[in-house]
Amino acid sequence: MSPSSPRLRTRWIAATAAGVTVAAGAVLAAAGTAEAGTISGTLYRDPDTAVARWVAANPNDSRTAVIRAKVASQPASRWLSNFNLGTIGSEVSAYVGAANAAGQIPALTAYGIPNRDCGGASAGGAPDLGTYQTWISAIANALGNRTVIVILEPDSIALQTCLSASEIAARDSALATAVRTLKNANPNAKVYLDAGHSTWNTAADQAGRLVAAGVANADGFYTNVSNFNGTAAETAYGRAIISALNGRGVTGKRQVVDTSRNGGASGDWCGDDNTDRRIGSYPTTATGDDNVDAFLWVKPPGEADGCRYAAGSFQPDLAYSLASSAPNPPVTSSPSASSASPSASSASPSASVSTSPPSGAACSAAFKITSSWSGGFQAQVTVTAGRAITGWAVSWTLGSGQSVSQAWNGTLTTSGSTVTVRNVSWNGSLPAAGTADFGLIANGAATTPALTCTAA
Repeated sequence: MSPSSPRLRTRWIAATAAGVTVAAGAVLAAAGTAEAGTISGTLYRDPDTAVARWVAANPNDSRTAVIRAKVASQPASRWLSNFNLGTIGSEVSAYVGAANAAGQIPALTAYGIPNRDCGGASAGGAPDLGTYQTWISAIANALGNRTVIVILEPDSIALQTCLSASEIAARDSALATAVRTLKNANPNAKVYLDAGHSTWNTAADQAGRLVAAGVANADGFYTNVSNFNGTAAETAYGRAIISALNGRGVTGKRQVVDTSRNGGASGDWCGDDNTDRRIGSYPTTATGDDNVDAFLWVKPPGEADGCRYAAGSFQPDLAYSLASSAPNPPVTSSPSASSASPSASSASPSASVSTSPPSGAACSAAFKITSSWSGGFQAQVTVTAGRAITGWAVSWTLGSGQSVSQAWNGTLTTSGSTVTVRNVSWNGSLPAAGTADFGLIANGAATTPALTCTAA
């Protein structure tokens, strides 16, 4: 599977008040254990993103370890922004199929509305609304029947200054039709509409726009895409929108917040030139807030806004700036993928050994294939301590034609056909029965090796 690279954009911060008063700062938090909202499960991490390819190609760069551990290791939304009717169905089907095979939740950002970005840095999209609906139908038909998150058309509702009244009405109708099309094709799809961000339109204004664009049939709305406003400000803004929607008779709607770059300064809209930024909360569906279905990385950290660099291009200096002062991500175990129904090109996840160490052993390791494609696969390894340890290393022998192209949450070395992954600074010390996970991407046939775990 070789997904095309997303083309990203950002949005101007308007001077209008949002109708809520909160502290603008954000705290980057590890994913909690309490689920909230209406989505439960692990978000899908695409093994073939721009950041993953950069990490694999630059193992000796001084920035690589930080970018690997704090950016490449995390799930981010796949942008559907290259308007091509001939390939969109297969692209979505392959992506969703790989996520389903891993037992995880894919997130897609559909970005093809005509007059996209009002002709700004990310101009483009469908040539007309009729063609747009054909494109949406192709996406809908490829969503499968499991949970999938769809971020529908960033800026399409909050940004309307370039549209006439009749054009706004036509766009609203197109978005409402798109919501129905996606939900009818896959009732388990979670579809969210554009609500700008907390320093743009007022909550009452934005609620009215959402109603006009068909939010009654959607699961809710998203805020802060490609922006920098703190999570507290965004969730307060979301509550105000929900209250305004309730007042209009539209109930049961929830929010998604883009936390990819909101752990530092807010303000100036363009992230290419501002170094006072940090990644925000790591992506999770465990928000601890009944009004919020997920904290997502809609804008992949390190991909440019179109100011100093081309919009959507991956820039390691941007990724490193965002990640270098951020906390490490939480060490968690992925859920079992036994209920997934693998596609023809995906291997069923499997584990090689029990996660419980044999009696007297310092540690053990279990290998699980989480997804596969022609010529490669992704896997997760769980290390379990038999006693309190201060470090670990997991080794195995590569099969014929195999190689490991990258690993995260661990330090990879290869000697001949022997691969070893050692702990990084923050996940080596484990109590008895404690666990740590690392992930990897490998080339070659998907097989489950015998592992050797040694501990300090």
